[in-house]
Amino acid sequence: MEDNRKRVAELIRGSFAGVQLGSGIGLREAQGIDDYEKKAAIASLRDRDEKHDWSAIAPADLTACASSLSFFDAEGMRFHLPAFLVAELEGSVFHCAVFPLMDINEYKEGQYASLSTAQRRAVREFLLVIADDPEFEFEREGLRRALAEYWDR
Repeated sequence: MEDNRKRVAELIRGSFAGVQLGSGIGLREAQGIDDYEKKAAIASLRDRDEKHDWSAIAPADLTACASSLSFFDAEGMRFHLPAFLVAELEGSVFHCAVFPLMDINEYKEGQYASLSTAQRRAVREFLLVIADDPEFEFEREGLRRALAEYWDR
């Protein structure tokens, strides 16, 4: 199991290498949106966001901002998702990204619209590893359904 986690983490790093935030919604910025902050406060939060290297985002920041996954646009999701996935595989965060990847709806499909074929494949491999993990026993059915209905396309 550990070898699979390392293999998939490297696959994620490779398929998301060089991805930058661009004009997408940042990690703290999304928290401001979630908290109904005023525009000036949200802009201030964005100023503090990492925009160039998703691997530089600390696991503690990912954990503190886990609800940001619900507020990213497609660019923000493409930038932050690999940080969440790798941290999950390495045991640095706890179940942050799994549920957003399972509950696919029209909004979520829009968030994943910017993922390349290689990036989608990396997400699929992540879900396959997680689906076999005993910690996710209660999510296994939902993971398999998400794989079959969305991530295997």
